[in-house]
Amino acid sequence: MNKNKLKYTYTMDDGWYIGKLIERPDIMTQGETLEELEENLLDAYETIIDIEKKELAKIKVGA
Repeated sequence: MNKNKLKYTYTMDDGWYIGKLIERPDIMTQGETLEELEENLLDAYETIIDIEKKELAKIKVGA
């Protein structure tokens, strides 16, 4: 997934924007502004992808 084309949905709850990625609904976060929400979603996406790559490398190596 191209990080420049991440698509998300969001709602407002108690003054916070709550969002999740459409392609990865397991990735959810919040922000006080839409800009902050987008930054947090991108950060969460990059963190999860990094973790998944490390786990995949362990499986391939057999560690």
